[in-house]
Amino acid sequence: MPITKSPLETILLAEGLAGSISKPVCIALFGELGAGKTVFVKGLARGLGIKEVVNSPTFVLMHSYSGRMKLHHIDLYRVKKGDEFLPFEEILMDNGIVVIEWAERAKNFLPEKRVEVKFKIISKNEREIVINDYRN
Repeated sequence: MPITKSPLETILLAEGLAGSISKPVCIALFGELGAGKTVFVKGLARGLGIKEVVNSPTFVLMHSYSGRMKLHHIDLYRVKKGDEFLPFEEILMDNGIVVIEWAERAKNFLPEKRVEVKFKIISKNEREIVINDYRN
């Protein structure tokens, strides 16, 4: 299990994942507040060649960015469990990557074929990041 020791290491890990993606995919991020989910999304964006500043869309639910592939960044922090929200399958058909922070709040709506990334805070700067690929 990879342990990152800085935000830069988290960005580089995500950048590597982005480099391996060539088809639309949903990436579900799980972890507590401050675990590095948004930092990870910044790395995905960097790996896709996105030049825009990536910030968490906590208050607007979703931001979209253009790069080698589109990146749709969804944050469900303010969504109550069980609420219905964005149609992930339709967004995926846009030939992009859908990355969802607080994915546990959408567990029943997530596509079966997805990548799950679980974050655990080890210390102030260290994060255990487990990536499971369920696309096959």
